[in-house]
Amino acid sequence: MRALALVAHGGPEVAQLLELPDPVLPIDGAIIRVKACALNHLDLWVRRGWPALRLTFPHIQGSDIAGVVEHVADGVIAVKPGDRVLVSPGTSCGNCAACGSGNDSLCAKYHLRGETMAGGACERVAAAANDLLRLPDSLSFEEAAATSLTFLTAWHMLVARAHLARGEWILVQAAGSGVGSAAIQVARYLGAQIIATAGDDAKLDRAKALGAAHAINYRTADFLSEVRRITAKRGVDVVFESVGGETFEKSVRALAPGGRLVTCGATSGAEAKIDLRVLFWKQLSLLGSTMGGKRELAEVLRLAGAGHFKAVIDRVFPLEKAREALFALESREVFGKIVLVP
Repeated sequence: MRALALVAHGGPEVAQLLELPDPVLPIDGAIIRVKACALNHLDLWVRRGWPALRLTFPHIQGSDIAGVVEHVADGVIAVKPGDRVLVSPGTSCGNCAACGSGNDSLCAKYHLRGETMAGGACERVAAAANDLLRLPDSLSFEEAAATSLTFLTAWHMLVARAHLARGEWILVQAAGSGVGSAAIQVARYLGAQIIATAGDDAKLDRAKALGAAHAINYRTADFLSEVRRITAKRGVDVVFESVGGETFEKSVRALAPGGRLVTCGATSGAEAKIDLRVLFWKQLSLLGSTMGGKRELAEVLRLAGAGHFKAVIDRVFPLEKAREALFALESREVFGKIVLVP
């Protein structure tokens, strides 16, 4: 089969379209013919590598997978050949206390497809049956793949971690990213008042169309000053962060007393500076968040199928143009998701 795979860590040249062996049918699962696979900034970070990341090369990229079941193992009844499915981006043991409570990503055996295990930017993938969710008829494969990781991440951040409530103010940083555009829609669904930031006015217009009441171009205005102006100096109840060092200190300062900052990433750097006096005096909460559980993914998929959420797709590329797709993602000149179709 064809696959977008890394042959080493490094620059764009290490991501190559290769011919690799088909996956082996797992004893508790199925083989899925991939119809769409969305890319994430995670794919760029995995390509560059980090000290604790240990991969076997070639390593297939891509966490967000939608497709059709081709073969099932004997005894598997949850799915059958021909079923349209979403493959959970994360997999866990399913037996520990974390998995039992729905906190799959806290499982000691949690793995993310495309990161520490093979991904789905290829023609076929293998998956355990309990990692497969049936697609609503209303969603295309491209929409489903573009919904998976970003909406699951945003939902877990805002519902399970930050407990965003109706009427509260939220600041969504990097609204043009896949997770940022998902966060706006989740916050809108929860009834929050949304302030979004992005680096150009076209992205801000799209953020408003998704539900942001206010939009700030962080290249031409100081977002902290703008947040204080918009909220009459009060600040926001929740900050949705994925940028990291470049914005973190001001994001903390943008919080109202008792506010919560929830973060899932550090695209601009992993080191951040904060004034601890602001933290304890205003009684703030700083919350980390990684992915979410399969129960949450099922709820996100249900809401997307019912039309409450709409995956924002910037462009769709054929698999043979995967290098171009990765370049587009790295350029940051996208709004929403980049999707590959084999």
